[in-house]
Amino acid sequence: MSESAPTREVARRAFAAEFNDATYTFKESDDERAPVYSLLPTGERANRVFIVGTLTETEDVGEDSEYWRGRIVDPTGTFFTYAGQYQPEAASALREAETPAYVAVVGKPRTYETDDGEVNVSLRPESITVVDAGTRDRWVVETAKRTLDRIETFDGTGEYDAMSETQYGVDLGIYRDQVVKALEDLEEDAEVAAEA
Repeated sequence: MSESAPTREVARRAFAAEFNDATYTFKESDDERAPVYSLLPTGERANRVFIVGTLTETEDVGEDSEYWRGRIVDPTGTFFTYAGQYQPEAASALREAETPAYVAVVGKPRTYETDDGEVNVSLRPESITVVDAGTRDRWVVETAKRTLDRIETFDGTGEYDAMSETQYGVDLGIYRDQVVKALEDLEEDAEVAAEA
């Protein structure tokens, strides 16, 4: 492999609540092939993300060809993922999925501005894999930890922290609350499972 070969970006973990607030995108160079990053409000750039949640619904929303939409829920909210002819494996996974099912998705954040000026955030999947409850639970715990780490180190002076303050100016306490909610949901699920 040559030294100039591009390396894949690390897939960042984010809960739906934060992911859906990541409406600002940017490139770090003028090269047309430069990666597009989504700015997470907790001060992290993400070219790729890794999510795990419950696939609750799939629908072919394409007009001329298959274009699948998947609705994936985590303890903090909903992710929407779209896959068509350029993501054949992911489209196939959505077409054949039995809902509800736990799924792990690695993909690229995409933003879309609606006619009324709202910015919607979705995920263009590179892969969609059906997983078990244990995998989902571990993802929730690890994502909670990573989110708290970003909140703890956020000081407004780092490049992406400063960019986040400029673009969003949000109180990061809302994401801390979401982490607590996610972990509480996990605890409740475990208690229900233990009683069953």
